[in-house]
Amino acid sequence: MPIYEYQCEACGHQLEALQKMSAAPLLRCPVCDKDSLKKLISAAAFKLKGSGWYETDFKNKGGAAAPSTQAESNTAATSSGASSQSTE
Repeated sequence: MPIYEYQCEACGHQLEALQKMSAAPLLRCPVCDKDSLKKLISAAAFKLKGSGWYETDFKNKGGAAAPSTQAESNTAATSSGASSQSTE
């Protein structure tokens, strides 16, 4: 359930309320007891972390090669070196 922020237009009191998205907005201010609460718009308070999110997947745009590419080239170099040693 999201946390909504409200501010009373009459007295300026601010509060937060944990409500379902389908719940009706609060109207009555708990301080001045008037029907003058307005819902505020605020920024989301979370950050996506871990692999699989856009920020981590595409952070090195045009940068160094991916680690899997380097590992593949090392494997290819090792196998070609092993075959040349067996022919001698």
